[in-house]
Amino acid sequence: METMILHPQTKKQLNALKAVAKALNVAFETGESPYDPAFVAEIQKGEQARKEGKKGLRVDVDNLWK
Repeated sequence: METMILHPQTKKQLNALKAVAKALNVAFETGESPYDPAFVAEIQKGEQARKEGKKGLRVDVDNLWK
């Protein structure tokens, strides 16, 4: 079978998904994100900047290890 990963954004959504899974007798697992919330916020900030057309940090890969 397939595995489906859902990302509820509110407690209400999470509770609804759990209720549906229980009603359908579908096994599920819950857990906290292993990522630091500050790190996630920085990544989301960078993705938003990219969507807005901002360039971001450029790395010269030819001189990366010099």
